Amino acid sequence: MTSQALTPNNAGSFSGSKMNNRALKLVRQYHRMSQVGLAEKLELSKSFISELEAGNRRPSIDVLEKYAEHFKLPLSSLMLFSEQLDSKDWHARSRDFVAAKVMNMLEWLEETSAEEASEKRA
Repeated sequence: MTSQALTPNNAGSFSGSKMNNRALKLVRQYHRMSQVGLAEKLELSKSFISELEAGNRRPSIDVLEKYAEHFKLPLSSLMLFSEQLDSKDWHARSRDFVAAKVMNMLEWLEETSAEEASEKRA
């Protein structure tokens, strides 16, 4: 298995899977923060947060560090979804499969907890 360290592209952001935008959104949602609230805490614009979560922008290492520090997460946990491997060998496909399943599970948890919260209010 050959793996490549996470390296910046020409714009200083990190190439990686589309799962990163999902992960950043889920972290924010899990902590019940709005995009505006998170933007204020991280000293970023709301439009930048929105573009990150939509997958239209890629986070720089500085942005990932801000998320990790604010949410008290290991940076490596966020970088898992950004990593890029040189080859799509069995190990890489396995990692991608597991990461996708984790993301699906987290999205399901977010959906069900939101449904339960709205049922309690009703």
